[in-house]
Amino acid sequence: MRSLPAALSQLLLLLLLLQAPPCRLQALSTMKLRLVGPESRPEEGRLEVLYQGQWGTVCDDDFALQEAMVACRQLGFETALTWAHSAKYGQGEGPIWLDNVRCVGTESSLDQCMSNGWGVSDCSHSEDIGVVCHPQRQRGYLSERVSNALGPQGRRLEEVRLKPILASAKRHSLVTEGAVEVKYEGHWRQVCDQDWTRNNSKVVCGMLGFPSEAPVNSLYYRKVWNLKMKDPKSRLKSLTQKNSFWIHRVNCLGTEPHLANCQVQVAPARGKQRPACPGGMHAVASCVPGPRFRPGKAKPGRKESRAEELKVRLRSGAQVGEGRVEVLMNRQWGTVCDHGWNLISATIVCRQLGFGSAREALFGAQLGQGLGPIHLSEVRCRGYERTLSDCPSLEGSQNGCQHENDAAVRCNVPNMGFQNQVRLAGGRSPEEGVVEVQVEVNGVRRWGAVCSDHWGLTEARVACRQLGLGFANHAIKDTWYWQGTPGAGEVVMSGVRCSGTELALQQCQRHGPVHCSHGAGRFSAGVSCTDSAPDLVMNAQLVQETAYLEDRPLSQLYCAHEENCLSQSADHMDWPYGHRRLLRFSSQIYNLGRADFRPKTGRHSWIWHQCHRHYHSIEVFTHYDLLTLNGSKVAEGHKASFCLEDTNCPAGLQKRYACANFGEQGVTVGCWDTYRHDIDCQWVDITDVGPGNYIFQVVVNPKYEVAESDFSNNMMRCRCKYDGHRVWLHNCHTGDSYRANEELSLEQEQRLRNNLI
Repeated sequence: MRSLPAALSQLLLLLLLLQAPPCRLQALSTMKLRLVGPESRPEEGRLEVLYQGQWGTVCDDDFALQEAMVACRQLGFETALTWAHSAKYGQGEGPIWLDNVRCVGTESSLDQCMSNGWGVSDCSHSEDIGVVCHPQRQRGYLSERVSNALGPQGRRLEEVRLKPILASAKRHSLVTEGAVEVKYEGHWRQVCDQDWTRNNSKVVCGMLGFPSEAPVNSLYYRKVWNLKMKDPKSRLKSLTQKNSFWIHRVNCLGTEPHLANCQVQVAPARGKQRPACPGGMHAVASCVPGPRFRPGKAKPGRKESRAEELKVRLRSGAQVGEGRVEVLMNRQWGTVCDHGWNLISATIVCRQLGFGSAREALFGAQLGQGLGPIHLSEVRCRGYERTLSDCPSLEGSQNGCQHENDAAVRCNVPNMGFQNQVRLAGGRSPEEGVVEVQVEVNGVRRWGAVCSDHWGLTEARVACRQLGLGFANHAIKDTWYWQGTPGAGEVVMSGVRCSGTELALQQCQRHGPVHCSHGAGRFSAGVSCTDSAPDLVMNAQLVQETAYLEDRPLSQLYCAHEENCLSQSADHMDWPYGHRRLLRFSSQIYNLGRADFRPKTGRHSWIWHQCHRHYHSIEVFTHYDLLTLNGSKVAEGHKASFCLEDTNCPAGLQKRYACANFGEQGVTVGCWDTYRHDIDCQWVDITDVGPGNYIFQVVVNPKYEVAESDFSNNMMRCRCKYDGHRVWLHNCHTGDSYRANEELSLEQEQRLRNNLI
């Protein structure tokens, strides 16, 4: 009888062990979540967890809003809106990793919550949980990148390429047609053409930087394949009998940013010992390059594509095919809010601009904040649209978007081989040095230096972009302190003049026969590059609101006259009697780039002006001009940067530069430098100008003395009406605000600024 209590105690102990409270998962900083649902809505879907290299689902038992909030925060969203039980987003596959998840709501990730433990569940996939997150991303969540993970074991589809087959395709540096090859787990495989579609080709072309695909002559390629298979010297027949040679099947919708997002079957179904591509051959794709990348076209080309293309643009990107997304609506450029921004919508932008699919969709103004309106938010592209305007969206002002939410993209671009035709030598870091280029001399390709005649920031900018190093920081004409590569010291390129849009120095205008007035050696061209740069833009509205006329006595203009701020006719006046008529205004210059704007030279090189008793860090910081309607200059002024400082910064941003006590000068990112209307030289002298209609023009950093990421917005223009007594400024706008039909090159803009109409 005494054995019964002992048996009962053992049974009770077993029941207690089986009904142990939920355990806390071992903290895994690498724990990954994903939402599987509609591609156009990245913030909602079935919740899946990656554990031991395999994706699995979460059971809906005990799952509620606080658990959804933790999951959404871990996924990079601000918070959760709701959750969905009973497999609303479809039944998943594989294990059900988590059950009875219980969170307080303050945890930073699900692995900090209580649960039954990994894989301990009594659920079926009909109970898979789904969540709906708020579309706004967290401030620290930077981007959505393409994932090349394939399958439950986390294997990788690393790269894709086209292997040219036709002799004509092999001669071109840019391969646009050939057999599709995929790098899988470190080895290149060919894709079987069975069930291969144009949608598959579209995804492959997008990964390679091409916006669209074209049909191929399958019959011709089949003939070539059959000839190779019959050739006794060819290894192709024996290779094709190995399943490791093939990717068995690919099925894409055409909207995917990466081949790994398609349904990919590497080998035939398990248990079936059959060949991976019976009777088939390699799949062939043909891609259509965008206008910038077509052979023989150095600049963006065809008129028929430009009008549509210019309704969207990229700004502030360090590389080709990246930047802040801006759209043209109501004749004004504005930004796109990152609420709901994802790779699908980013890919539509990339293809619209002539690039491939998007490799990264960036949030939180990672490539700089824009100015002006926020046109779009909650953009919901499905992937089939031709342009961003075809996608459903909301107005940016409807959900409280700020410019700190500006969306950006990084697109796939074709590999033109230009990066292998330029290099830097002798610098203290990989980002600086003497520019050496590879060109063809008497039928032989050779390396050599570039003559520094006419070498400026525009040319240096093209060189840095070609090198993949971003923006030009300095264009250097005297490089005696840098030793070039032995044997590459001879000048092979001279008279280089770039417009700024070229992809390589080899596309710029240059001399036929090389002619360099300085010769080689110390006067070879050099650069220093940077991945971030400032970007100055004038507050056009403030200029329009503050303009007025003043008749100022000559007795108060001695210092201004000394600094050449008056028209030449002032030299012949009877000083100090008389006056000058001045068009005065305030100017506010904003740095919307990603680096501080600093003077080109250090304070040891600044010039002291005794009359005004201040230093000029940049002798000509702005040009002020009054032009006739056909562009002829009738009056001019200029402003030296005697005080380049942070006059105003937004809340939470510390001022870094102040001119007092010979302080450091500059303009911090996100801050304004203001020149009030009542300081000397903040005017145009219009004493000699008659009544009429004019164009008032202001150009910041007119001589390109300091590098910027974008010079197209440095010019501001207003329509000006002067009746001899009063003046009106209206329709003031920066140079890049309204242009829809035409994009001026930097060369054209400089000619316009210098009145070479």
